[in-house]
Amino acid sequence: MSDGSNQAKVSVLKPQTQSVVAERAQVFDNRADRDDEIDLLALVATLWRGKWIIALITTLAILMGGVYAYGVAVPLYTANSVVLLETKQNQIADLESVVSGLSGDTSEVNSEVEILRSRILLGRVVDRLDLESDPEFNASLREPGLLDNVKSSVIGGIKAAIGQTEQEPSLTPEQQAIRTHDNVVSALLSKMQVSNIRQSLVFQIQVETTDPQKSADIADAIAEEYTSSQRDVKYEATEQASEWLSERVAELKLELEEAEQEVARFSSSTRLVSAEALEGLERQLKEIRDRIVANTETRTSLESQLQELDAANTLDEKAAIAGDRLLSQLAEDLDGSDRSRAAFDTRLAAVISGLQTNLTRVERQLASLTASAATLEEQITQQTEDLIQLRQLRREAEATRLLYEHFLTRLGETSAQRGIQQADSRLISSAVVPQVPSFPRKSLILALSGMLGLMLGAALILIRELRNNTFKTAADLEALGGYAVLGQIPAMPIKKRNEVLSYVNDKPTSAAAEAVRNLRTSVMMANLDNPPQTILVTSCLPAEGKTTASLMLAHNFAAVGKSVLLLEGDVRRRTLNEYFDVTEKRGLVSVLGDLAKLEDVVFHSQALGGDVLLTEESRVNAADLFSSDKFSKFIETVKTRYDVVIIDTPPVLVVPDARIIAQHADAVLFNVKWDSTSQPQVQEALRLFHNSAQRITGFILNGISARGMKYYGYGGKYGAYGAYASKYYNS
Repeated sequence: MSDGSNQAKVSVLKPQTQSVVAERAQVFDNRADRDDEIDLLALVATLWRGKWIIALITTLAILMGGVYAYGVAVPLYTANSVVLLETKQNQIADLESVVSGLSGDTSEVNSEVEILRSRILLGRVVDRLDLESDPEFNASLREPGLLDNVKSSVIGGIKAAIGQTEQEPSLTPEQQAIRTHDNVVSALLSKMQVSNIRQSLVFQIQVETTDPQKSADIADAIAEEYTSSQRDVKYEATEQASEWLSERVAELKLELEEAEQEVARFSSSTRLVSAEALEGLERQLKEIRDRIVANTETRTSLESQLQELDAANTLDEKAAIAGDRLLSQLAEDLDGSDRSRAAFDTRLAAVISGLQTNLTRVERQLASLTASAATLEEQITQQTEDLIQLRQLRREAEATRLLYEHFLTRLGETSAQRGIQQADSRLISSAVVPQVPSFPRKSLILALSGMLGLMLGAALILIRELRNNTFKTAADLEALGGYAVLGQIPAMPIKKRNEVLSYVNDKPTSAAAEAVRNLRTSVMMANLDNPPQTILVTSCLPAEGKTTASLMLAHNFAAVGKSVLLLEGDVRRRTLNEYFDVTEKRGLVSVLGDLAKLEDVVFHSQALGGDVLLTEESRVNAADLFSSDKFSKFIETVKTRYDVVIIDTPPVLVVPDARIIAQHADAVLFNVKWDSTSQPQVQEALRLFHNSAQRITGFILNGISARGMKYYGYGGKYGAYGAYASKYYNS
């Protein structure tokens, strides 16, 4: 073609391309909406199709479970002993703080559960029952099994691979004994369970071993060691309390004796005083202090009077200050004579002398009273301190006596408790030797094995179904591609390609022949106004049956009196000659290269009922060959000579030849192989057509297996491979 014609064609195809893309987007949106829905019936149908696989896997699982339950699993026996926790106990003596009972709250119940599982208690059980000599608990006494050897080899290989070759340090016999004992305790811990029955103070001790008597013995031993440990704890507490109280009583006795001796020594070394005598001394001191105050005032008065007399200037003033009546009389009778004045002076001197004498006496009394007060104050202070110290010594001695009596009483109570301690729990049900093993539960193992096999089988079927994205029905193909399925051709019971025409000629009423008739009818009715003359048949990949479909469609058109040309468009692979016995080595390439005429290279096949044009090897690129004007003119020429031209083209996903040839075709049939061609392949092939602004006329679902359709659950529903097909077809 010229560049102008190509541009014109592209301009015409652009709106067509946009329309095709819009249609395909709508189809994919609808399919996405359907994919979001879960079809329960389809799910059940899928599982039903795989019922034999599910049944086989379930049977194998049950057999494996039976082998394990009846042959491999080691029977285990479970024994239970029951212990009751007693929270209220009658004490013979009041010694609750030493050996008090339990309150029974949640924290203490949980604590008792952990005590029952403690390694110290279980260590006593190990020693009591000599479980270190039991291979079930002491792994070093068991012969290593196959699994142990494999595990050891794997671990050794891993260490060697990572370069870890150091060996464990050697242990002394004492260290090895401790390790063995710890391992046995751990093994016992793994074989026992302790549970508290809800809303009660009852503990259930459960032990599971390979020997029924051993299980019962261990369960009872744990219960007995538990109650015994409680008594031992109380006994040890009592002994420790008694020992401590004895030491404390002895110390307090010595302290009491020393305190009493100190009181006696202090009493003998000081004057015996009392609070009453001390009060008398304090009253006496008060009286002396009162007298001191009075004398002090008198002394002050006398000193003041003497000073005033000394300071007085007149005789009347001196007489008034002296306060002496005689002196005042002499002052009145004073007549200025020496005699009267001498009498006055003599009397004044006597008064002054008397005042000085009184002052001296008062000062002496005041000094004596001050000394007496000081002596009394010192005496009172000393006696007060002695009284306080005496009282303190007596209080200390009394406190020591009370403490001594208290601890002496507690010592008596503790001594009374020796040997009569009661445990906070008691055994209410000894373990019964089990008669039947608790493991394996054979019926449960078989049931679980069956359920597991059922689930595994169903999972495998569903996974296989999810991974299988091929087409089983025309509805699936139409839903994905958005085009109608024009024909559904079942597989033919032939072994070679050249047997196709023989089969359809020998069995004209077979299911395959009728399917091709339906295909021909659908193709012709796809456009009643302008029935297609040039029909192209292609597929996604090789070996999907497109050549067989082309051959059978050409045969069917020839059977109704049409002049048919079957044209081989696959220049690269050239498989059409396998259906015919021909000697002509020239073909389509020779015609297009003007090396031969059409009537010289085309041949008529009696079995086909029409003409066939093969192709031959060529150095010319096939895409260039079919894009040439010669090929376009060739198609126009053969359309004038034949009623129907059927072109068998190469696969779409391999080479572009089919899309190039499709420009000259009136109808494009896309062949899809049943349960073989995948959905992504069809989607990609359609995308290539749509990118070239081309549409296909419809699909051909080819190679349908009647047995396969029955397996997928469609055997009684669809056309030529339905359950009723045998009444109409002779295949």
